[in-house]
Amino acid sequence: MDASLEKIADPTLAEMGKNLKEAVKMLEDSQRRTEEENGKKLISGDIPGPLQGRIQNIGEQGHMALLGHSLGAYISTLDKEKLRKLTTRILSDTTLWLCRIFRYENGCAYFHEEEREGLAKICRLAIHSRYEDFVVDGFNVLYNKKPVIYLSAAARPGLGQYLCNQLGLPFPCLCRVPCNTVFGSQHQMDVAFLEKLIKDDIERGRLPLLLVANAGTAAVGHTDKIGRLKELCEQYGIWLHVEGVNLATLALGYVSSSVLAAAKCDSMTMTPGPWLGLPAVPAVTLYKHDDPALTLVAGLTSNKPTDKLRALPLWLSLQYLGLDGFVERIKHACQLSQRLQESLKKVNYIKILVEDELSSPVVVFRFFQELPGSDPVFKAVPVPNMTPSGVGRERHSCDALNRWLGEQLKQLVPASGLTVMDLEAEGTCLRFSPLMTAAVLGTRGEDVDQLVACIESKLPVLCCTLQLREEFKQEVEATAGLLYVDDPNWSGIGVVRYEHANDDKSSLKSDPEGENIHAGLLKKLNELESDLTFKIGPEYKSMKSCLYVGMASDNVDAAELVETIAATAREIEENSRLLENMTEVVRKGIQEAQVELQKGVLRQIPVVGSVLNWFSPVQALQKGRTFNLTAGSLESTEPIYVYKAQGAGVTLPPTPSGSRTKQRLPGQKPFKRSLRGSDALSETSSVSHIEDLEKVERLSSGPEQITLEASSTEGHPGAPSPQHTDQTEAFQKGVPHPEDDHSQVEGPESLR
Repeated sequence: MDASLEKIADPTLAEMGKNLKEAVKMLEDSQRRTEEENGKKLISGDIPGPLQGRIQNIGEQGHMALLGHSLGAYISTLDKEKLRKLTTRILSDTTLWLCRIFRYENGCAYFHEEEREGLAKICRLAIHSRYEDFVVDGFNVLYNKKPVIYLSAAARPGLGQYLCNQLGLPFPCLCRVPCNTVFGSQHQMDVAFLEKLIKDDIERGRLPLLLVANAGTAAVGHTDKIGRLKELCEQYGIWLHVEGVNLATLALGYVSSSVLAAAKCDSMTMTPGPWLGLPAVPAVTLYKHDDPALTLVAGLTSNKPTDKLRALPLWLSLQYLGLDGFVERIKHACQLSQRLQESLKKVNYIKILVEDELSSPVVVFRFFQELPGSDPVFKAVPVPNMTPSGVGRERHSCDALNRWLGEQLKQLVPASGLTVMDLEAEGTCLRFSPLMTAAVLGTRGEDVDQLVACIESKLPVLCCTLQLREEFKQEVEATAGLLYVDDPNWSGIGVVRYEHANDDKSSLKSDPEGENIHAGLLKKLNELESDLTFKIGPEYKSMKSCLYVGMASDNVDAAELVETIAATAREIEENSRLLENMTEVVRKGIQEAQVELQKGVLRQIPVVGSVLNWFSPVQALQKGRTFNLTAGSLESTEPIYVYKAQGAGVTLPPTPSGSRTKQRLPGQKPFKRSLRGSDALSETSSVSHIEDLEKVERLSSGPEQITLEASSTEGHPGAPSPQHTDQTEAFQKGVPHPEDDHSQVEGPESLR
């Protein structure tokens, strides 16, 4: 920087260079300090107020880019002649450096804040170049021969609408070129179909004006066949414009042939700010054109010195980084993407979507269920003879799991800069684009290794959950009172809703009674302390409350889980019904008691009481009345006085329980599959666990199991009779057997 400034002999500019050098020194002396008391990191000289402590760590090169904006305001105060010389020098130096770095010979540069603005100005230049009378006749020329702008179907969303709004063109001037469907990448432009479209437009009297190609699509980073597109554009006189993140690889020593062909195009738009991690750095559009008058009319050049100062932040950043620092940042990002690609190839059930490893610094991958794997634990879910609806359901299941995986990875490895996106053909995918994020987030190779380790650690959860989804759905559909809710956005095992007695199935409005039941169900399930997570929320496409079952990290018994949900919800509903009935019974009982009390009061009135006693004599044995809450009726207290004890009344109904409820060993969590028959256990451990389970089940079966064992023993010819054994023991103890009196009567009947 000092060498370039020394070439300027003006003392004012020399003084500015001295001040700039002092400012850089102040930035280098400003270091981060750690406050030991609260552990918060503070920056010396931080901005006071609400922005204090919230400014992103942009580094010294970032401060240089920001300094360029304030320095531009300072330079604009110079006199016109000095300002013209300085701005011309800054613009020419920056343009020359960029053309050399990106192998774009004899090019011009236009610096703009809006990334799409450069393409809009290029379209104006193409219109002025192809329509000579456009300046005089205006849109009348376009009406007689409509221009056509060709965009790829994989172009960034909203690009065509932006161009039409900026140029004042109708939407029929845009032509959307489809991507490959049979051969090649599904995100590459179909060259053969493009040629057919061009011929059709020429036959209709239209003018093919401009083609926008991609060197790294906005979604997955695929590169069009730019060499073939360039030949096609030269054949029909079409302007070729290229954009995309893969243009950054032109600065490297080795470049793929598809990206290298972009150096021969008519124009290209690049974003060096995100590539280098520099804030507030403008985008650059490099173009080739020989007529300066047309470029001035199109707005690509300007005579205002202040417009030329847009290049100052990038000029300072290039001076600070140098050529080696510039190339090193791009090389580091490409190495990170290649490192992740090589690691993901060794991971089962991860599908990489980028077709060319060497030309794209973008890695797009997703969890996919049908990839073969050597580990039987991660065996994919078999889908033989699956209907189209079943295929769509499996697609939604994988999309939800990939969204969950992306959110988990972003939390565990924030330095990776992962993003989750939805593609039309592939579904939900995860994108790793270090060229756009590594310089800002400081992504290193260790972060990539940690990302791969986290993916491998989440695979068992994904595979286990995917295996249980269909089983859980079948169990819910086979259980009375439960309704399976197909929610494509839920990544867990599934969503279920309990249908109570008063549930209106045709209504989509919220149900207060159902919400109370599901709230109690959630509380009961969380008290079980299982590995599953539960939550309640509104049903998909309605307002009714549902139970959401989360991800499964182990082999879960779906049958036991569904039976527990159904039995618990049924129990909560019956308890609420009992409470409502009891309230009604108490109300009626109070009314009856009040009526009896009124009768008793009337009997105490002299005249009325005599008449009432004559019509309805008083029962002498009636001592009082008692109110039975269980039966819901008034009863006489006579049995209490006669037998000196209160009757038991009607017993409460037993609490419903699941028929499939099984006994668990101490320490075993709910909803785990039985260890019986598991290949993962050793011989000694499996035998001991099976014996413990049999003992627990035998004890839990109660007297019925003992009676069955006794009857089986009696049927054995060599086994002693249980009655004979009891009688012998009773005789030895001198106690008569209670069945001796009946033995003589039963003997002849048995002989008959």
